[in-house]
Amino acid sequence: MKLKQPLKIVILIFACMAGMGATIQKSAKDVQQINARQELKEYKAYPNLLPEVVITAPEL
Repeated sequence: MKLKQPLKIVILIFACMAGMGATIQKSAKDVQQINARQELKEYKAYPNLLPEVVITAPEL
């Protein structure tokens, strides 16, 4: 019956690693969302982001 104690420790370590992994993954997603919002806010400062169109048709 001495096997139960090390097994509990292994399960506890695995649970801690899984929890840390989930936390890190959520943090990474949050950082991506914040960066996307920041980039959109920067675009609002520009007056016009439409490309300039040059017509090069021959005169009739």
